[in-house]
Amino acid sequence: MTTHSQDLDSLWLPFSANRDFKANPRIITSAQGHHYTTADGRRLYDAFSGLWTSGLGHGHPAIVEAVQKQVAKLDFAMSFQMSNERAIELAARLTQISPPGFSQCFFTNSGSESVDTALKIALAYHRIGNEAQRTRLIGRERGYHGVNFGGISVGGIAPNRKMFSANLLPGVDHLSHTHSLEHNAYSKGQPAWGKHLAEDLEKLTQLHDGSTIAAVIVEPVAGSTGILPPPVGYLERLREICDTHGILLIFDEVITGFGRLGDAFAATRFNVIPDIITTAKGLTNGVIPMGAVLVRNEIYQRFMQGPPQAIEFLHGYTYSGHPVAAAAGVATLDTYQSEGTFAQARELEPLFEQLLHSFKGHPKVVDVRNLGLMGAIELTPNSTPGARGLDIHKRCFWDENLVIRNGMDTLQFSPFLNSRETDLEATFESVRRVLDKAE
Repeated sequence: MTTHSQDLDSLWLPFSANRDFKANPRIITSAQGHHYTTADGRRLYDAFSGLWTSGLGHGHPAIVEAVQKQVAKLDFAMSFQMSNERAIELAARLTQISPPGFSQCFFTNSGSESVDTALKIALAYHRIGNEAQRTRLIGRERGYHGVNFGGISVGGIAPNRKMFSANLLPGVDHLSHTHSLEHNAYSKGQPAWGKHLAEDLEKLTQLHDGSTIAAVIVEPVAGSTGILPPPVGYLERLREICDTHGILLIFDEVITGFGRLGDAFAATRFNVIPDIITTAKGLTNGVIPMGAVLVRNEIYQRFMQGPPQAIEFLHGYTYSGHPVAAAAGVATLDTYQSEGTFAQARELEPLFEQLLHSFKGHPKVVDVRNLGLMGAIELTPNSTPGARGLDIHKRCFWDENLVIRNGMDTLQFSPFLNSRETDLEATFESVRRVLDKAE
């Protein structure tokens, strides 16, 4: 290993047990296709496709070439009062694959920035429309919407919020989460129980008056919290309630977008069309950080008022529409299309589901959940919550040359959209060996 201990001391990892990591660091030096190479020369299979990001595999030659060409031609251009060819092209391509009615794209650099942008668009939309009283935002328990202050305010993962609770946005409520081991354990796909939980939104409209609510934001399938597919009819009911009360519906598709559910967006998979969609991750196959917020045409048009030289929306980022990131995005969309990636993902779903649910009845497992190529195995915790999940993650890394993710005591799986069936089978054989040996 070439990493010096003093260099390692300088690093502060995100969402990680830093002291535990530095005691026995797990360091990646390169990646190609479906595998990583470690600092000690081992080849690891990546069963989480980056961090929900790299559905086409690592180092895809078409994306690498596009990035190399673009950085040599135009490495950066200001996006305030200017733009660049690649950003313009990518915006057009994104609206072409978006659900009906979506016509504009606002670029960000991450899912967290996409969420805060979407919330600001929603609030400004109502203010411009002479409904300035619509300031309340609704999230959901166990929801994850990034780590900026807006995102953790509408987010519902308690540990993420606790340290910052005194400074979160006011006027935020949360719907109940839809996870129930009593009713939905070992459901395959969408659970049958839980549509009624959407009525939480109707109750909030009665409590606060629906005319004060600006937007509701949900993940179509809650991801980081441990893969919670929506109950049958749940998203449809949210859409109905929002329509009744003039509330904007935001789908956070940072994880579910770009093939994770076998379609361009979860909105089209479920045939429930929101008003705003947030994206990132699979937009560039994880190669360059980038996000995008997609909006329906009527939302954009409401902003296009006043003198033509006026700035309509006082918001943006230095790197919005970065030309190299946009080039990666265009190449990624090209590859999804040319390789039929979304159809490949749909074809893998039955095997993925079968392999996951083969863990039903394992003495260390209390639930299995899946939809599309998103899957979770929830473990029985030991005396310290989260310790068993982290132990399994590390054992897979060191003993089985396998990368999986643990969220506390839930093992999470996000396979490549073009995975080989034999690799999926080998992945879960490895997980079983580790679970069987774990204390």
